[in-house]
Amino acid sequence: MPRQPNVLEPIFSTFPNDSPNCEFITTPVLHLTKTQEPNTPYPLLACVAGPIRFRYSPQTWSHDRVKRELYQPLETKFGATSSDPRYPPPPSYEAVRLSMNNGDLALFAWESDGSGAYWLGNTETPKVLWRTDKYTFDESPYPVARWAQRVLLAELTETEPWLAPYRHVAWFFLPVFFSKDGRDTSRVFFRDHAAGFPDATREQGLQFYDELLKPGILDEYRYTTATKLGTSDRLDLVRMRASMAELNAAKLLFDSGYSFTPEVELDSGYTLDFRLADSGQLIEVTRPEPPARRRAGTAAAAIKETVQGKTGNQLSAHQGAVVFVDCTSFRDDEWQAIRAESPSVGYRPAVVYRMRPEKPCEGYIRGQPGLALELT
Repeated sequence: MPRQPNVLEPIFSTFPNDSPNCEFITTPVLHLTKTQEPNTPYPLLACVAGPIRFRYSPQTWSHDRVKRELYQPLETKFGATSSDPRYPPPPSYEAVRLSMNNGDLALFAWESDGSGAYWLGNTETPKVLWRTDKYTFDESPYPVARWAQRVLLAELTETEPWLAPYRHVAWFFLPVFFSKDGRDTSRVFFRDHAAGFPDATREQGLQFYDELLKPGILDEYRYTTATKLGTSDRLDLVRMRASMAELNAAKLLFDSGYSFTPEVELDSGYTLDFRLADSGQLIEVTRPEPPARRRAGTAAAAIKETVQGKTGNQLSAHQGAVVFVDCTSFRDDEWQAIRAESPSVGYRPAVVYRMRPEKPCEGYIRGQPGLALELT
C-alpha cells in the first residue's frame, strides 16, 4: 500500500471550495450514576467502535465487484442506495457513495489500474474487508484523505447546518462526528450542551472552540484528542466535559507562549496529558464536577476530592508534575466562592482556573509550577 503520512493543508483546502461488523476496541466507557464521583474506578468495560478510519484493500476492484461484494450485502441487511459521491474522487480513482436506510454512510474509492482501494464508513464492514488494515486520514494518501473529508464535511454541514459556520470544530471532530457509535452523542454534546459550558449558548461554545482550534495547535494529535470526546452511543456528559478540559489546557498553554506534546506515555506505565517542549515539565489535567452534581458539599471540597483521584496514581508516580484543575463546569456563584477563598487542592504545584467564551481565563496558582500563565 502506498502509505504516506501527511499533514493536511490548512482547513480551507479540506473544506469544499464551492458551496464481524464494525471494528471494535475495548475502551472504558464511563457512565456515572448519581452517586458516583468523577475519577473513581469503573469496573465495567464496554466494546465501542472507534473513530472513523480508512480500510485499505490491496486487491483489484471494479464496478461489478463493488456491487457484488459491498453494495449487495449492505442492501440485503439494511437497505442501501449506491450513488456518485458529492465530489469526484482524485484522478485515477473511481468511487461510490453507499447510504443505508438506517442512516449509515460509506465511501469506497478504488484505483482504476487495479492497484488498491479505500473504504471509509460508519456502517457494518462488508466481510471482504474484515482483515484489511486501518489508517487515519493523516496516514493515508493525501488526495484520497482530502477528497473523503470534503465529502464528509459537506454531508455534515448539510445535515447539521448549525455546525456550518464553525469549520475548525467540524473538521477537527470529523472522525468522531462520523463514528459508528458516537456520531449522535458527539453532535448532541455540541448542539445541546454548549460543548460543556454550563451557562453559554450553543453559538458561544462553538465559537470558543472554533477559535481555539483555528491555529492548528492540536492538528497533529487530532485522532487522539478528538476521540477522547467519545465514540459511545450513550451520552456521558461527565466524560465529554473532561475531554474538553484538555483542549482548554492546550489553549491556556498556547496563549501563555508554551509549546507542548499531548498524551505523553511514560516509563511508569502512566500517560500524562502534556509535556512542555522546552522544560520537559509534565502536566496532568482534571476537571471537577461542581458540588451540585456530586457528594461534595462545597466548591472547594469538590476540587480537592477530584485532585485526590489523581494523587494516588499519576501524580504520585511523577513528583513535580503540575496539576491543572479546570473549573469550567462551575457556574458563576460556585467559581466566585473558589476565587474568594483560593483554597488548597491537596497537591502542589497546582493551577486552578475557569474558562468562559469571550472572557479571559481566570485562576490562581498554588505552589511553584515554574510557569508564567495568562491568568487574571
